Parts: sequence; C-alpha cells; structure tokens
Amino acid sequence: MMQLRSTIAGRIALTAIATVILVFLALPIVVILVTSFSNNAFASFPPEAWTLNWYKALFADGSKWPAALSLSAFVACLSTVFSLIIAVTAATALTRSELPLRSAVYALVLGPLLIPQIVTALGLFLLFEPAAMLGSPIAIALGHTVLASPIAVLILIATLRGIDERLEDAAASMGANRLTIARRITFPLAAPGMIAAAIFSFITSFDEFYISQFLSSVDTVTLPVQVYNSLTFDIDPSVTAVSAILIAFAVLALGLVALVRWLGSGRQNSLLSVENTVGVATPGGEAV
Repeated sequence: MMQLRSTIAGRIALTAIATVILVFLALPIVVILVTSFSNNAFASFPPEAWTLNWYKALFADGSKWPAALSLSAFVACLSTVFSLIIAVTAATALTRSELPLRSAVYALVLGPLLIPQIVTALGLFLLFEPAAMLGSPIAIALGHTVLASPIAVLILIATLRGIDERLEDAAASMGANRLTIARRITFPLAAPGMIAAAIFSFITSFDEFYISQFLSSVDTVTLPVQVYNSLTFDIDPSVTAVSAILIAFAVLALGLVALVRWLGSGRQNSLLSVENTVGVATPGGEAV
C-alpha cells in the first residue's frame, strides 16, 4: 500500500512539474496571441480593449505585408522542391545501397545543422554576390535549401528505415526491377514521410531570417526580414497579428504532419497483415 501511494504521489508530482514546464513554454505564445487583438498601438499586455484593426491593416492599401508574404511563400515552395530532391536522393542512397564512406556522406549532408546560421548566410553572400544574384528569389531559395534539406534527409531516413524491406524483397522475387519497386512499393509507403519532410522544409524556409537578410535586396524582402524591419525602424502593432498567423500556421502544419504519419503507419500495417495472411510461397508450393 505504501508503495502504491508513493507511486501515485510520484505520478502526480511528475504531472504537475510537466504541466508547469509546458505552461511556461507556451506562455509567450499565448501573450502574442492575446496582444494581437489589443487596441493599443504599443502592443501592451493585457489589452485594455479588443480589436481586429491590426489584422485588417495587414491587407490595407500600401501595406508591405502582402508582398513579403507572397515572396516568402514562393521562396519556401522552391526551397521545398529543392530539399525534397536532395532528401530523396540522399536518404535512398544512405539506406538502400552499399555507399562507400557512408559516415562521411552522412556527416556532410547533416553538416549545415552544426554550423551557425549567420556563418552559412555570410558564406552564401560571398558566393552569390560576384554572380550578381543578390535579391534573386532563386538565390534565396537555394540558400534556404542548405538549411532545410538536412531536416528533410533526417525525416526520410527515419521513414525508409521504418519500411519493412520484406515488401521490397517480395516484389523483387516476382521480377520487379529497382525502378518499379521504388515507384510501386517504396515511394507510396514513404509518402507520409515525404509529406512531413515537405512541410518541415517549407516551415524552415518560411521562417528563415539570417540567409534572407544577407541575400535579400530592397525590392525582395521576405516576411521574417519585414518583421525585423518593422520592429527595428518603427513601431508597427501589425507584427503581433503576423506572429499570431504564423503560430496558427505552425500548429496546423504540425497537426497535418501527425495526421499524415498516422495514416501512413496504418497503411503499412495493413500491407504487412496481408503478407502474413497469404504467406511466402516456397519452391515446393507450400506457404510458410
């Protein structure tokens, strides 16, 4: 009985501590969300009155936010495509082939995650400046790909390792070549991971500041750079509305990732259950 009480007390204490930590981490987000509805021009908390004026100001005539938002979305889409191409190629090579110097290749692919972003941004600036590509959305997207692709590679490596290779072996034993196996077995089962990699690549590019700051120009200002300029050179309460929208977008994206991965795991389990039911035919005709 004493052991049971101790266990229950420990669980209650652990739950209370975890709740306090989560509330502390979420408190700044809650403050931003509440402040975005404040009528105070200085974004005070708690708000004295409630209004939607700052959300309306985002799309008012002469506002710089729509152009920054559209540019960030365009750059993020390009970066997502580039990151997926790199991630699919690298993850397949690292998990489905006998690649020489695999550890070195793995370290090279994930290296940008270990380098400070401002160092990467400076290197990209020195790379693109002689080519007169500063301010080009392509250059910004390529710069974002340096940071987004390692994340996509990690997700796809975990996804490919989670796919039961018996399904691929079964297809190969029936005469399917590597391209057919990838097209009919591997990539459909890896689709949830690819979608998750695309979402995280998009978010990484959409929120990237340092590379955008170094590679942007007066005419090409991404949303994070515009937020920085608004906080640095003037007092614009619309920043809180932008932040609230970005928070809502991130929450929806993470929810979509969880839903996609849950549906994908159920699909693979159904295929495995069919395989276990049918069995594998031996040369003698028996199923084992």
